Amino acid sequence: MAGTLSFNQFSFKTVSLYRPQSQFGSKPAFFPANSIGTAAGTKGLKLSVGVRPAYRVRAATEDEWKEGTDAAGVALAEEQPKQPTEIDLLKRQLVDSFYGTDRGLKATSETRAEIVELITQLEAKNPTPAPTEALTLLNGKWILAYTSFVGLFPLLSRAPPLVKVEEISQTIDSANFTVQNSVVFAGPLATTAISTNAKFEVRSPKRVQIKFDEGIIGTPQLTDSIVLPENVEFLGQKIDLTPFKGLITSVQDTASSVVKTISSQPPLKFSISNSNAESWLLTTYLDEELRISRGDAGSIFVLIKEGSSLLNS
Repeated sequence: MAGTLSFNQFSFKTVSLYRPQSQFGSKPAFFPANSIGTAAGTKGLKLSVGVRPAYRVRAATEDEWKEGTDAAGVALAEEQPKQPTEIDLLKRQLVDSFYGTDRGLKATSETRAEIVELITQLEAKNPTPAPTEALTLLNGKWILAYTSFVGLFPLLSRAPPLVKVEEISQTIDSANFTVQNSVVFAGPLATTAISTNAKFEVRSPKRVQIKFDEGIIGTPQLTDSIVLPENVEFLGQKIDLTPFKGLITSVQDTASSVVKTISSQPPLKFSISNSNAESWLLTTYLDEELRISRGDAGSIFVLIKEGSSLLNS
């Protein structure tokens, strides 16, 4: 800046600082100018006039000023860490209450009541009162953390043996007004996904109408190999599994070969055209990492944005 450049044209000399010594000892006098100090003597009081300490100042260079400002800013940030807001605490409580519920399938009536109470409190503090007018916040992949929608419970509870539902998600593309719901199944050697594609229309500041038009069954994708332990305990007896490793390896190689062959095939697509192909969703809470929606028959969906720290709790 011009002011800084002209200021730096002057040269300054550093002068040592000193303070006059008090006559009462080796410590410097701290009395203001013209103030009166007293000292007790053997025959009365002795008066002395304090002298103001003399200070000499030199101007700091621009680099020194910047360094001092940065250091002060860092120190201030360290001393005053960001405190979680009431909404932050409510979100953490809500996510913690999902523990052990298997996305709502195994939630007890008491846990459901607690979850509904926390959801109601968050909805009352919704920072995005018109979600359909903030479509950029809706964009991206959302992971289902909890639902009261009973239509999903058979999917969660009736998976084939050795197969589990690894993830249920919803991906929104607001630029093209599309939604994709996806369920990922994981087995011992492979994963596969079943998805539905849909279009959505904005019907109100909070409500969208969704119409599904296509289903997709993804081809299996090979995952990690089966890891067999050295031994297991059964009814108090330790059983050595070493002799079975050769058999497991043979089965695994055969299965891997089959999976690789299937994986090279394109996914299977089919059209959806029935009376259940439409639904609506009302978004009652939305921020950068958490979304709460209500659907048909009062069902609740709580979804967390992919990449959010809430998924690690």
